[in-house]
Amino acid sequence: MIEEPKINRNLALELLRVTEAGALAAAPLQGRGNKEAADARAVEAIRSALGSVDMKGTVVIGEGEKDQAPMLYFGEPIGNGLEPEVDVAVDPIEGTSLTASGLPGAISVVALAERGTMFTTHVHYMQKLVVGRRARGVIDLEMPVEWNLRRIAKAEGLPVQELTVVVLDRERNHEVIAQIRDVGARIKLITAGDVAAALEAALETRFGIHCMMGSGGATEGVLAACAIKTIGGDMQAKLNFRDDREKEMAVKEGHKPNKVLCLDDLCSGSDIFFAATGITSGELLKGVRYEDVYAYTQSMVLRSASGTMRIVDAYHPIDNLRAKGLLPEQVAVR
Repeated sequence: MIEEPKINRNLALELLRVTEAGALAAAPLQGRGNKEAADARAVEAIRSALGSVDMKGTVVIGEGEKDQAPMLYFGEPIGNGLEPEVDVAVDPIEGTSLTASGLPGAISVVALAERGTMFTTHVHYMQKLVVGRRARGVIDLEMPVEWNLRRIAKAEGLPVQELTVVVLDRERNHEVIAQIRDVGARIKLITAGDVAAALEAALETRFGIHCMMGSGGATEGVLAACAIKTIGGDMQAKLNFRDDREKEMAVKEGHKPNKVLCLDDLCSGSDIFFAATGITSGELLKGVRYEDVYAYTQSMVLRSASGTMRIVDAYHPIDNLRAKGLLPEQVAVR
């Protein structure tokens, strides 16, 4: 018997409007070199859009405190106060530097799950290991890189040299990068955008990425876990501390510092909703594009109860966007 979802309507489609608003608000600042301004516009648009959703939401993990950017803060109540009660994970712009530089892969992303089911922490980073359906259940973050890659390769039916591993290009990941190269697998280095990268790894047959490894943002880790649990991939993570103060913070939050976090630790919910909208065009999603009297967006919408993944193309009348303040009057469109 299929268990009835606890949340009896598809909030993911309502989240679609939220991430579209975030992406449309940020898009006019693509390539203009001001990531704080773009983030501020996206935060304002997403906060406003979430405020109209029928839910009693609480932000349990989000961006902002890490880089002194505008933020949807931890513990912020979101929604119009009606049922259901939900946890909210949000990144108004995942890839602020990508947006500011006009580079591919920036997205606006939000996830919801039943109240009390999402992992929450003020620690900024976590080590991550993400794979798709074929390698589900074969990974172990406490084992060496080579051990994991050889098991992933066996599950994928490939020589280890044919694996492609995506890694965030940061100094803290140089050792992982060196170990991957020692094994002989391919590496795709990214400068930002590890939620999108995790999804690409989990959807390995669509993007040719078999694994994601290395340290990235904790918020991005929880957002990715919500999506990966929905689409059937696998993920493990571990908090990555920059100093003793962060380790002490984790202990005060009730976390075991060296614990390997599985998908159910990151999001134990059974009714998960996820939406992401492209800001700048990348491999996962196309970005905002202005076409005559419309602005075009592409989004991904997921719901765990149905297992559905929707890719939604939408056209938004530019006059309406200007009226809502999502497109400033001084920004010219062709």
